[in-house]
Amino acid sequence: MRIPFISSLFSNVPVVPVLRLAGPIGAVTPFRQGLNLSTMAGTIERAFATKGAKAIAIQINSPGGSAVQSMLIYRRIRDLADEKGLPVYVFAEDVAASGGYLIALAGDEIYVDASSIVGSIGVVAATFGFDKAIKRFGVERRVYTAGKNKVSLDPFQPEKAEDVARLKDLQQDVHETFMDLVKERRGRRLKDTKEDLFTGEFWSGKKALELGLVDGISDLRSKMREMLGKNVRLRLVTPKRGLFGRRIRGVFTRSTFEESGFGTPSFADELISAIEARALWSRYGL
Repeated sequence: MRIPFISSLFSNVPVVPVLRLAGPIGAVTPFRQGLNLSTMAGTIERAFATKGAKAIAIQINSPGGSAVQSMLIYRRIRDLADEKGLPVYVFAEDVAASGGYLIALAGDEIYVDASSIVGSIGVVAATFGFDKAIKRFGVERRVYTAGKNKVSLDPFQPEKAEDVARLKDLQQDVHETFMDLVKERRGRRLKDTKEDLFTGEFWSGKKALELGLVDGISDLRSKMREMLGKNVRLRLVTPKRGLFGRRIRGVFTRSTFEESGFGTPSFADELISAIEARALWSRYGL
């Protein structure tokens, strides 16, 4: 039974759905999934569908990852913001760097802590070279392909200059897309500075504000109360869970991996996944 007075009282309270995007972006390894559109699409859409929402707030704590997944998440947020006519405010926690900063650009305004790590507007690829190691142990590498470049940058073969040049060309294309987006979204807010914003360097939140990469130093609760009043209701929107608490809508977990027919990830597989994720965070001293 609805009580009209109570219903009207709460209808006047501004509501701000809060999305939390934390962790590496994309598949850290086949055994450990980070942020991607398939896992977040439903949550993002439910946030924008919140009745009576006055704005959308997004908390980001990510060292980056997949350029494609970063862009897909960015586009979904912007498409819904334009469709619903809702402003988006982004709040960086420890890190909003590389792909994490790309997603942050979906915000109409970006706020950080003075000690947040922001930036890293660049593209990186990392691997290892094992060709000398397998030669030392007498291991013979046998690879059969159709297509002369099918094994470009194979870590078990000596590095080839033409493979590296091809990779750098690809990285340059991705980097230019990232730079164009920063210029489009930040526009005149970017300060005329001698520092090159697009070298892949990262800065503290305080310095990022001076460079025009962000709009202010604040936290989510304080800023929303400042903008919408002390009665604002912050409503965290999380991925739905199915029966027995299992996450649904494409979220890739240990149990879903086992059900897929690939078996149970070994300790070594999970250790590699953890090392990969740790490497992303460690670039920023975390």
